[in-house]
Amino acid sequence: MTAAPGNPRVVITGLGVIAPVGTGKDLFWDNLLAGRSGIDYLQSLPAENLPCKLAAEIRDFDPLEHVYQKKFLKVMSRDIQLGVCAASMAMKDAGMQAGDVTPERLGVEFGTGHISFTPQELADAASDVADPTNPEAYTRWGEGQLGKIAPLWLLRQLPNMPACHVAIEHNARGPNNTITSADSSPLLALQEAMRVIQRDHADAMIVGACASNIHPVDIARISLYENLSRRDDDPARACRPFDRDRDGTIVGEGAAVFVLERYEHAVQRGADIYCEVLSVGAGCDGRGYQNGAGGTGLVRAMSAAMDRAGIRPDELGHINAHGKSTKRDDWVESRAYHQALGDEAETIPVVALKSYFGNFDAGAGAVELAGSIMALRNGMLPMTLNYEHPDPLCRLNVVHDEPVRLRNRTAMSVNRTIMGQSTAAVLRAL
Repeated sequence: MTAAPGNPRVVITGLGVIAPVGTGKDLFWDNLLAGRSGIDYLQSLPAENLPCKLAAEIRDFDPLEHVYQKKFLKVMSRDIQLGVCAASMAMKDAGMQAGDVTPERLGVEFGTGHISFTPQELADAASDVADPTNPEAYTRWGEGQLGKIAPLWLLRQLPNMPACHVAIEHNARGPNNTITSADSSPLLALQEAMRVIQRDHADAMIVGACASNIHPVDIARISLYENLSRRDDDPARACRPFDRDRDGTIVGEGAAVFVLERYEHAVQRGADIYCEVLSVGAGCDGRGYQNGAGGTGLVRAMSAAMDRAGIRPDELGHINAHGKSTKRDDWVESRAYHQALGDEAETIPVVALKSYFGNFDAGAGAVELAGSIMALRNGMLPMTLNYEHPDPLCRLNVVHDEPVRLRNRTAMSVNRTIMGQSTAAVLRAL
C-alpha cells in the first residue's frame, strides 16, 4: 500500500503508554494478552458517597522517572503528567537522538479533554466568600484568602498544556496544536499530524492523548449523563462491551503517545517501524444523535477512512471498537458497522479494550490505538473481557475467551463521542 500521489507515506516509529493495565508498552501488552483487568475498587480517594465505587486506576506511575524538566511538575495536573511521561517513553522508543530531527521540523499534536482541579486547591479562597450576605468578605483580588490561590494555578487545568510541556521537553519547535473533542480527540490529532507531515511542514510529530477521570467531581459529573456500572460485587467483570448484560462503563485514566514520521525520514535514520498510518476519516451525527438513532458520523468516518486507504471491508484484519459498555452506545456503534461494512460486520474480528481499563475521555482512544499497534506488531489480538452473553442487537464477531492470531496486518480503530463526533483510523504493519 502506498500513499496517494503527492502525499508522502506516514509511519509510526515510537510508542509510549501508561495505562491501568501497565506502564510501558511491554507490560501493557503482556497484561492485555493475559486478559488481566485494570478495573478495581477505588483506592486513591474515598468512594462511599460516590455514585460508582469502581475505577481503572494507574498504580505503578512515578512522573519523576520520566519527566526531564522536573521543575514543571508543580504546574502539571495528573492528566498532564501522564501525557508528558508517555511522550518521553515514545521518543525513547523511537530512538530519537538530538540532531535526528531539526527542532523546527518536529511538531506536537495532542488530544485532551476536561482537566479537573481538586477542591482543596480553591478551598481557602472559597472560605473567604462563604457568607454572601457579608460584603466585607469580598476583598480586592489577591487580598485575604483569595491571595492563597497559586499564581500559576490555571496552568494545571488548561487543555493545551500537555502539548506545551511535551514541546519544551523535546525542543519541538514545529507545528503545535491541541484538539479537545472528547473521545474522538486522539484520532483527530493523528489525522492532523499526518496532514502536517504531508504538507511538508514537519518531518516528525509527537502525537497522543491523555486524561484522568479519577476525581470525585468528575465521577459525579459523568454519572449525570453517562451510565456507570454498578456491578460492585466483581469489579473486573464490571465493564462488558457488547455483552447482553452490560450496565454501564467505568471511569479510568491513562495516556498513549506515538512518534509519527515521514517514511523516507524514518528509513534514512534506520528507525524500527511499527506500522503505516494509511488514513483517518471523521464525521458527526449532527442532529441525528438527539433522536436516539445516531451513528451516521461513525459510518461516514469509517467509509472515508477505507476509501482513502483504498481497502475493502474484507481486507481488515481487526476492528478496535469504541465499545463503551453502555446499552445505547454499543447499539449505535454496532449498527454503524453493519451500515459501513455490510455483511463483513459479522465476520471481522472485533476487540473492545475498554473492558480492561474503562473509559477516560481523550486518553482512552489513544491507549486503545496503542493496543492495536502492539497487536499488529505481534500478530495477535487480545480477547475482549466479560463477553459472555452476546447481545442479539449487536451481532459482531467479538473476540473472547482467548486471544486469536490476526488474519492479516491491517486494522481499523474507531472512537465516538456521546454527541456523535466520530473518527476512524486505518493502520497496516510493514
